Amino acid sequence: MSFQLPHTIENKHGEKLTFLRMEGQRLIVEGFAAPGAGPAMHTHLRQDESLTVVSGKMAYRIAGQEPVYVGPGESVVFKRGTPHRFWNAGEDILHITGWIDPADNVVFFLSSLYDAFNAGQHERPELFDGAYLLRRYRGEYDMPEMPGFVKNVIMAIVYAIGSATGKYKKFSHAPRPL
Repeated sequence: MSFQLPHTIENKHGEKLTFLRMEGQRLIVEGFAAPGAGPAMHTHLRQDESLTVVSGKMAYRIAGQEPVYVGPGESVVFKRGTPHRFWNAGEDILHITGWIDPADNVVFFLSSLYDAFNAGQHERPELFDGAYLLRRYRGEYDMPEMPGFVKNVIMAIVYAIGSATGKYKKFSHAPRPL
């Protein structure tokens, strides 16, 4: 499944992300987040990620460390394999720019994840789609704060049920995991 760039995704939690263009293997992005909004603790296992604050106040936390706050003109780089999260720590919309290198499957993965969040209840993605993404792309992305039993047993069972009942036909053109 390929996406034409630029490609914009939004979720019901106040996050908007536009995949602008490719520069070699590097994907250039622009994002906006409502106060308090931002992704959960996650890990890109094969990619580096850089974010620069255009306007607003961003907080980020690397697993095991205290939060750090950055403002306009300040940047942070998350090296591959580093569990991290970031969020809008201000009262106004957070505007960021950045890149993900190499892009790999991130456009498909995040587009599908945002769709799953929009279809899910409360703060979680829709169960079957979330299980599909976590299982299929487990060599590329991780949710380190998800309990191991849930991630490795419950999600595997949900994925098997979804596969057996045909819930993943919509993902027939999904890119191969790396």
